[in-house]
This record gives sequence, C-alpha cells and structure tokens, in this order.
Amino acid sequence: MKKAALLTAGLMLLGSASVFAAPINQMANHETAIGVGTNESYIEHKVTQKATLGYDYMDRDEYGDQNEVYLQYDMIGSEVKAIGGYRWDLPGDKKNAFGGVAMSTPKVLGFDAYASYVSGKDFNETQVGLNKDLIANVNLNVNYHNFKPDEGGHEHGVGVGVAVKF
Repeated sequence: MKKAALLTAGLMLLGSASVFAAPINQMANHETAIGVGTNESYIEHKVTQKATLGYDYMDRDEYGDQNEVYLQYDMIGSEVKAIGGYRWDLPGDKKNAFGGVAMSTPKVLGFDAYASYVSGKDFNETQVGLNKDLIANVNLNVNYHNFKPDEGGHEHGVGVGVAVKF
C-alpha cells in the first residue's frame, strides 16, 4: 500500500498543471463512484444497467471553474458508451450541450484502458487513460487530457486521480 501511495503522490505532482474530465468507469448496476483528480472531482451513479448519471467539477488553469452534468449510456456491453451532457462556465462565459463517445477495454488483472471524445458548440476534448484497481473498491486513474475551447488556448497534459466505488 505504501508503494501505491507514493506512486499516487508522484503522479499527482507530475500532472499538477492538467485538468481532466471524469474518467470512464466500468460500474455495476446501482453502483456509485466518487473521484478526485489533479484539479477536479466527480460523482456518478449507475442508475440502470445501461445508464450512468454524473456531475463533474473542473478547476481549469486558464479558464477558472467549469461544471458539467452528463449521462453515459452503455451501447455495447460496458465497453462502448454514448455520452451526452451540459457544461457551463466555458471560456467567454458560454454554456454548451455536448455529445460524444467512449470506448474501454475489458478488465485484465485489475487494469482497463479507455479513450473518450466529447464535443460541444464551443469546445471539444479528448482523453485517453488507464484505470488500475488498488483494492476492491478503490482505483487509480492515469490519463492524458486535451481540452480545446474555441476561444483561447487549449490545455493538455497528464493527470492522475483516485476513485472510490460503493
């Protein structure tokens, strides 16, 4: 456990300039995940066998705080998801509905990889990452995130987070 804590602390320092959206979690029906990352936090709940409802708070370096609510819908097993949501406090004080897709691998030895892409009228973002089960209900997430708003520069970098599922 000490190695996992040191790894987490080191990765947090490495990714301290980056913000990432909520990672793609594979959850059981009626399971909840609460996570914190480099500069963000989220909560999501699998409300049915196929639908996950979530809220994400992001502290962007250049653009201040952003908030979003989203729905992920499992289209093919839990590995391919459609994503839809609403984000506010975008650059220029804009608000956008957005849509996208996420794909993840099945879990192998406690690891699963994922990639997601979402786009709204005034932004798009891509994320690729890896989740690792640390213990039964706690996992570590390491990812690369690229946020491109229509106004201003884009933010990208490595991020890290921890989630608890119950």
